[in-house]
Amino acid sequence: MKTVSDELLDELMGIMREASAGEILPRFRSVTSDSIRAKTMADDIVTDADIGSERLISDRLKARLPGITIIGEEAVSDDASILQKLADADLAAVIDPVDGTWHFAHGTPLFGSILAIVSGGETIAGIIHYPVLGDFLVARPGQGAWHVAADGTRTRLSVAAASPVSEMHGFIPLHMFEPDLRAELAPRVLKFLRVTTWRCSAWEYRMLATGAMSFCLNESLKPWDHAAGALIHAEAGGYAATMAGEVYWPGMTEGHLLAAPDRLSWDAIHKGLSAD
Repeated sequence: MKTVSDELLDELMGIMREASAGEILPRFRSVTSDSIRAKTMADDIVTDADIGSERLISDRLKARLPGITIIGEEAVSDDASILQKLADADLAAVIDPVDGTWHFAHGTPLFGSILAIVSGGETIAGIIHYPVLGDFLVARPGQGAWHVAADGTRTRLSVAAASPVSEMHGFIPLHMFEPDLRAELAPRVLKFLRVTTWRCSAWEYRMLATGAMSFCLNESLKPWDHAAGALIHAEAGGYAATMAGEVYWPGMTEGHLLAAPDRLSWDAIHKGLSAD
């Protein structure tokens, strides 16, 4: 398995800053109807910022890391077969150029850019950039998870302390689950103090890794949503597995991922969300 050096990590953050400055922020709060297209459904959209920033990040990565496999959300949207390359790639980059596109398109600053570097099926660097704030969350295996402020100041991250289920705050996007499962989950969320969804993995993982929220149950396992965030959450001390108990890895596309502060909390949340 390859590793990501301090120097390369800084370069990757620099590429994301460049994409933000050149392709994302100039379009923020100036999105027009002719620059928004629907993908799988009316509120699953793509903008010129998504396409332009993914292209820039991809080009810079190919120049810096020749031979790297690029798994971009928008590229996969056009050609689903690209996703199959992730499992066997010696080195791959998984890119979500604008995560939270709905917010971006509607002028709300609740969006981010996500980059995961994957080698041999394992995420070796997870980077989430928040263009409006200019800061990052970053992690590498065994090196902790860190907040990197716009001025470069680094602060180590830690997930929420364990607490009773009745005092937990969490994310569950009920509207995204199949109707039958949604109906089963809906009354069970009342066991928790508060359950919501922010429609943005970049920000939901930020809330988990900083301890602001306790847990998250995800409806789908798209690697651009979770490969970086799952590593950041784990390095901040968290525990995650699918509802079936499977350990997450970036090539996983089936199941519902449950992230929690620790294994005992995961067990308690899992029990609370399962059949009575």
